[in-house]
Amino acid sequence: QVQLEESGGGLVQAGGSLRLSCAASVRTFSNYIMGWFRQAPGKEREFVAAMRWSGGNAEYPDSVKGRFTISRDNAKNTVYLQMNNLKPEDTAVYYCAARSSVYYSMTPDSYNYWGQGTQVTVSS
Repeated sequence: QVQLEESGGGLVQAGGSLRLSCAASVRTFSNYIMGWFRQAPGKEREFVAAMRWSGGNAEYPDSVKGRFTISRDNAKNTVYLQMNNLKPEDTAVYYCAARSSVYYSMTPDSYNYWGQGTQVTVSS
């Protein structure tokens, strides 16, 4: 059973930065896609970033490209989401997810495992 636990959310002013962490319970994620999603009140869950645990290029939607960066630390079994130049519209609960595949997907339903989420609030 894979367990994911997010941390690092909080309140930040517009233009500020936060780094989210996702600690994974399974040692071997070599054939997984690791993703970040977010969900604002009254809205659908939205894709934010994804990368192969084995490395390579990451994927981002236009709304966060150039501001957010996904990365991982193999030794710590942890995935990160560095968020810079935050905007009020980035306010949401952020979720870490894992997909048992080597192919990228932006669809939440295609991810097998989810964390509990961490709140990010950006004030104007």
